[in-house]
Amino acid sequence: MKTHFLFPNKYKKIGWILFVPTIILIFYAWIFDSSLFEEIMNIKVFAIYKTNILGDPQVFTFINNHFFDETLTIIFIISVLLIGFSKLKNEDEMIAKIRYESLVWATYFNLFLLLFNTLFFYGLFYGNFIILNIFSQLLFFIIRFHYKIYQLNKSISHDE
Repeated sequence: MKTHFLFPNKYKKIGWILFVPTIILIFYAWIFDSSLFEEIMNIKVFAIYKTNILGDPQVFTFINNHFFDETLTIIFIISVLLIGFSKLKNEDEMIAKIRYESLVWATYFNLFLLLFNTLFFYGLFYGNFIILNIFSQLLFFIIRFHYKIYQLNKSISHDE
């Protein structure tokens, strides 16, 4: 089967190598404190648009920014992209079907969570959820896809 839009299998390992330390740092910064990293990574970056609490917005300018959050976000996105969309060693029609169904399932589940949280949560929690919701679809996809592959492999080993 031709899989035009998938990365080679070796990229999955790179994705996992990037994912594990990144998710640990994300949880550490989220639960504890990211000020240590923010002091180290305070750099001047180009901003197309930046709003200020007090004062006018800044357009097409350089600003000082704690680039820690952005760095973790970029690495996280790249890692889940590589994990979720790298070929398996034996990519066939059944794997493609499982991949497709997992992606549809993850989309439904993600949209359900979005609707549920829109109806029942407000304020800062809702804003934080929206940020997490951006990344959750790929995580749901990866979890379901690999679980279904595990089930498939388990059923094949029982048949033999």
